[in-house]
Amino acid sequence: MSQQPINVTVDTFEQEVLQSDKPVLVDFWADWCGPCKSIAPLLEDVADDQSDRLKVAKVDVDNYGELAVKFGIRSIPTLMMFKGGEPVGTQIGAVGARELNGFIESHA
Repeated sequence: MSQQPINVTVDTFEQEVLQSDKPVLVDFWADWCGPCKSIAPLLEDVADDQSDRLKVAKVDVDNYGELAVKFGIRSIPTLMMFKGGEPVGTQIGAVGARELNGFIESHA
């Protein structure tokens, strides 16, 4: 069974991201955002291929803007890596597979 990114909400963010025992790559995105859609398949691949070492989560900033404000998200897509309940790295904008893997390797 393949792993997919999980959609997190204000109510599930703490449990799924901040209390996770694995690093969590959070994608702050919106449905109308073209670059967000362009990186979605890469994030699905990461969720599937690296499910043993990290979790991939998605936050829809239109529905959960308070999370975007809390973490200073000003542009989407923004990828933020969390470890031990704290943000440890941020990547703004759409990236290719090589850049995404490099970001993951340096922060996971």
